[in-house]
Amino acid sequence: MTQNRKIRTLFTTLAAGALAITVAACVGERSQTPPFYDDMARVDGQVDAANAAQMISQYRMNNGLSPVTADPQLSAIAKSQADAMAAAGSVQASLAPNQQLATRMASIGEPRTGAAENVSAGYRTFAEAFSGWRESPKHNQVLLTRDATRLGIATAYAPNAKHKVFWSLVMAGPKPAQ
Repeated sequence: MTQNRKIRTLFTTLAAGALAITVAACVGERSQTPPFYDDMARVDGQVDAANAAQMISQYRMNNGLSPVTADPQLSAIAKSQADAMAAAGSVQASLAPNQQLATRMASIGEPRTGAAENVSAGYRTFAEAFSGWRESPKHNQVLLTRDATRLGIATAYAPNAKHKVFWSLVMAGPKPAQ
């Protein structure tokens, strides 16, 4: 075999290997489900708050509003709401005095912070919930809360309830100075 032919064979082998690695990497990426399509209809389902904040922020910016960031304390009070609804098997549980948004905001030391909340049930993914909220004038109004800078979001799963997955989204203004 000539030196040129050996070099061509080596080059072809390396190129084929690189192509195989590239294809394998692409296939691996395609098989991963984006977080907004994760199915929340499971006991360990947990919505990705940072991803939700990014998607909601883009929507808000498209509507001339400021972006929002995920806030762990707001997610904690959203989780208490979602858990209460799942335990009752109904969004009506959100109307209980201890589940009122003002009560939960006070529980995290923010009794005067402006906040709004979406509660819903039945959506299995964040993408479905987000689409549903945008299409509902009252829920959309919460997404587009003018002074919001932060959000908290959570789900809870109730396998025996009619709607299975319960959602709470809390949108709030800036955290008060301490």
